[in-house]
Amino acid sequence: MNLNYAIFRSEPIMTMSDLRQIGSHNNREKQAYNSNPDIKLELSKDNIELLPINTTYTKGFKEITKEYEKEHNERMKTERKERKRTFTEMLNKSRNVVADELLFTATHKFFDNMTREDIINWANTCMDFVYEDLGYKKEQVLHSVIHLDEETPHLHCVVIPLVKKLDKRTNTERYTISKKQYIKDKIHLSELQDKYHQRLTEKGYDLERGIKNSDTKHQKTKELKKTTRYYENKVKNINKKLDIVMNEFDEKMKTTKKVPFSKTQLLIEKDTFDSMNKVINETKKVIELEPKIQELFSEVNHYTKSHQTLEKENQSMQREIKSLKTRNHNLTEENNNLKSYISTILEAIKRFFRKILLFGNDKSKSDTTREIIEYYDNKDFNSDDVYDISRSTDKEDELFDYANIPSYMKSNKNTYNEKDKDDFELEKWIL
Repeated sequence: MNLNYAIFRSEPIMTMSDLRQIGSHNNREKQAYNSNPDIKLELSKDNIELLPINTTYTKGFKEITKEYEKEHNERMKTERKERKRTFTEMLNKSRNVVADELLFTATHKFFDNMTREDIINWANTCMDFVYEDLGYKKEQVLHSVIHLDEETPHLHCVVIPLVKKLDKRTNTERYTISKKQYIKDKIHLSELQDKYHQRLTEKGYDLERGIKNSDTKHQKTKELKKTTRYYENKVKNINKKLDIVMNEFDEKMKTTKKVPFSKTQLLIEKDTFDSMNKVINETKKVIELEPKIQELFSEVNHYTKSHQTLEKENQSMQREIKSLKTRNHNLTEENNNLKSYISTILEAIKRFFRKILLFGNDKSKSDTTREIIEYYDNKDFNSDDVYDISRSTDKEDELFDYANIPSYMKSNKNTYNEKDKDDFELEKWIL
């Protein structure tokens, strides 16, 4: 009965703090791991680094993303003070991941009787999948390590999904970190898991495809339990038969007359002998079944432990997803409120700028024109905003030309509407 199956998971790392913690775990840096029953620190020296890291995860990350950080810092030089963000602040507040941890393993029994070299060969096959099927380059791999100090050997591969994408606002390519460039969604992940299983099979590894969805996740357990119940019932039936023939034998022995025996022979009635044979045969059946039952129970135990581990991790991930969804909802709501607030402020600024262009002196009009141009360059105003502010003013020509507003949209100067006047004295606002 083959119950070994391949496991490949992708776990997003959302912040630099999370990345730091994962680095501590993978490198066994904390004494706290002494109290972790799943980690045998005395075996940690046997862990195998396929792609070692000679520094911390955060420093390694900065090395891989140094061009991205340089690009970000250059962009921040032209940003207004309230919009400036450090590279780390930008990463932590972004909805994108900072890294992705790829986990490869299999059911426990798969690794039985494997040598260290065998495990390395299996792990290298996993890395071929990372390069050839997922599409990562070697320089994007932060760390790759095989843990042998836990119950089941497994491979951690931490990658940085750094890519260049077209920025539609500036029509230029910019660096960004995007996991979706490599794993688009759940459907794509399932397809990749199929490819992973196929790659292992082609390499000669006898593994089943991992469980695809929640509808089938308990299927193998059910099959095992069904088989276990079959053997349990079989043993019960044999034991019943054994009890019957033993009772028959006891009765026969009670009724059998005493028989003389010598050194060479023992005289027993045939029916008594037949009863004894029945006992022997039924006992043999129980003995023959014993190894099969023990093997089955051992297999069930291994599978159950693996399943329980996966279940715990799945529950943890579900809690994290729920937390992230709540956080995303709150941030979306906050973002919408901010957008509405900013929109209200910008509308007030537009009205204020327009009144200065209509009623201000030459200096205030020139200063305001420069402000309008700055707002336009920073994408706070678009060409429609510039049109609404500057139409029928002395600065119409200058601002229309700067914002590439067609000349046919120009109007006669100083033909403003009465609604442009306010109920208060505008002069108080004009310097």
